[in-house]
Amino acid sequence: MARMLEVRWHGRGGQGAKTAALLFAEAAAAAGKRVQAFPEYGPERMGAPVTSYNRVSDEEITLHSGVTSPDFVVVLDATLIDTGKVTEGIPEDGVIVINTPQSPEEMRQQLGLGEDSKVKVFTVDADTISKETIGRVIPNTPMLGALIKATGVLDLEDLLEDTKRKLEQKFRNRPEIIQGNLEAIRRAYQEVK
Repeated sequence: MARMLEVRWHGRGGQGAKTAALLFAEAAAAAGKRVQAFPEYGPERMGAPVTSYNRVSDEEITLHSGVTSPDFVVVLDATLIDTGKVTEGIPEDGVIVINTPQSPEEMRQQLGLGEDSKVKVFTVDADTISKETIGRVIPNTPMLGALIKATGVLDLEDLLEDTKRKLEQKFRNRPEIIQGNLEAIRRAYQEVK
């Protein structure tokens, strides 16, 4: 990785945007990268818009501000597209990964990306994947798998191994939650379009 990469996560309170950013950062750190992960939100309440950020680099990160020009944008809730903030600051070669059953082409239209836009759009139905693997709709871990596949920033097996270690600390007496989340990551990695 020759330069610092920045990620912006858009979600709603309770969907796990903050947790996904932390898991992503911890997996990148375990792979030897320098990282930052931090949230930004207004009133802390279920369903309120939440934004989280990551920075990943091979070198020390000395920047300590919000991410204004993300290389990658991850959208945990497609209804946030209507706010117009999802595409804010994204560079011409940026990547957007959206939790939706719709196709990338449909989402390009909804995002207002013209035919000459080089922004890449990927979609995955993380809600359905999480419901089927974890037992409830929580799109954060499937979106990790989709992000890894769409960007190639980390190795899938490294992400799975590090996430398993983190989840074992929190859910040591609930192996079904650990396995469900790992399966959600793997499925989203395979199913992202």
